[in-house]
Amino acid sequence: MKHKMSSLLLTGSLLLSLLAGCGQASSPAAADDAAGKSTANKGKIILATTTSTQDSGLLDYILPDFTEKTGWNVDTIAVGTGAALQMGRDGEADVLLVHAKKDEVKLVADGYGVKRYDVMYNDFVVVGPKDGAVKPNADVEQTFYKIADSKLPFISRGDDSGTNKKELSIWKTLHIDPKTLTGYESTGQGMGATLAVAAQKDGYCLSDRATWLTFADKGALDIVCEKSEALLNYYGVIAVTPTLNDKINQQGAEDFVNWIVSDDTQKLIGNYGVEKYGQSLFTPNAQANK
Repeated sequence: MKHKMSSLLLTGSLLLSLLAGCGQASSPAAADDAAGKSTANKGKIILATTTSTQDSGLLDYILPDFTEKTGWNVDTIAVGTGAALQMGRDGEADVLLVHAKKDEVKLVADGYGVKRYDVMYNDFVVVGPKDGAVKPNADVEQTFYKIADSKLPFISRGDDSGTNKKELSIWKTLHIDPKTLTGYESTGQGMGATLAVAAQKDGYCLSDRATWLTFADKGALDIVCEKSEALLNYYGVIAVTPTLNDKINQQGAEDFVNWIVSDDTQKLIGNYGVEKYGQSLFTPNAQANK
């Protein structure tokens, strides 16, 4: 009898355990806890980037995916590429997303960046008055020469950004010092603000295409020069050298680099703008790293 009673008690205990286990497996709270483990908040990373990735809306579109997949929140500092690269040199950022390849390569060579990876590209465009002196064309050097020769107003960012570097390189090719031009004006501001000044003054301006497409107050401006080989605009990502100081988030930077060059994120970048503008604002090209 005692043996039979013990067996019944054991069977009852096993049954209760199984029922309890089933209850736990079906618990929404338990499921949420299990799901949350892979995306638990790990802290933050500091991303220094150019204003074009911010002004175009790209970062708002893709960064939530990064946080969801990795658990890292992103503090974005959008400045000119020159300032972003300097933040890298000063150890004030964890990772850089910029567009001045020559300077990016030098940053890595000088020991301030781990490695540069291609991420995407778009192109620059020259915008100006729709019915102005410069007619739509595909020759950026001829366009700049016409602006200078006709003393037309040109609004420059003047902020050592990737866009500003590209603009200055075109003037240099033409052996023209833009500061000597009558209508040349430097804003010292980002792309959106510079386009606003150009629209207000019916001036000419070099812009990345993505910011131009998303810029709302175009006024009388339109694209007057595009699709010139010299106007291609490449973006790269660089994790800052972690030994610069003890505040750099090495793991977060590595996770960001791996994420942004991954196939899923490259597809995300390629889709941005298609629905609204009928074209992608950026062309992913991380495959160039392979």
